Amino acid sequence: MNIVVIDSQGGGIGRQVVSSIKTAFPEQSITAIGTNAQATAAMLKAGADQGATGENPVIVASRTADVIIGPIGIVIADSMIGEVSPAMALAVCQSRAKRILIPVNHCDNIVVGVADLSLSRLIQEVVDRIRELKAI
Repeated sequence: MNIVVIDSQGGGIGRQVVSSIKTAFPEQSITAIGTNAQATAAMLKAGADQGATGENPVIVASRTADVIIGPIGIVIADSMIGEVSPAMALAVCQSRAKRILIPVNHCDNIVVGVADLSLSRLIQEVVDRIRELKAI
């Protein structure tokens, strides 16, 4: 399974996602794509197998991903204080991958109808979904 984790800003969400997936599935290869070098570095430090930074890596990785994981802003153009370009959001949305989006309510994007869970609980939900997908 080709898993791509995308994050922005400081990479804190992506770092926790990579770490949790690697703990649950140590053999699983993960590609980390940061919208900036700091986000990429955080995910690589957490155990991602490879990483890249910027718009073109998001576009390229989205073509071959089986699963794309990240905060919900990765599908919203100009979100995350402008770090997600329209081309990035489009690539993620048009990918054939399953998207596991973490509903964090910040940067002027609020998701209603979703329980306000802690980040650690949301990350556990990500791991549970990966487990379900690996069983298919």
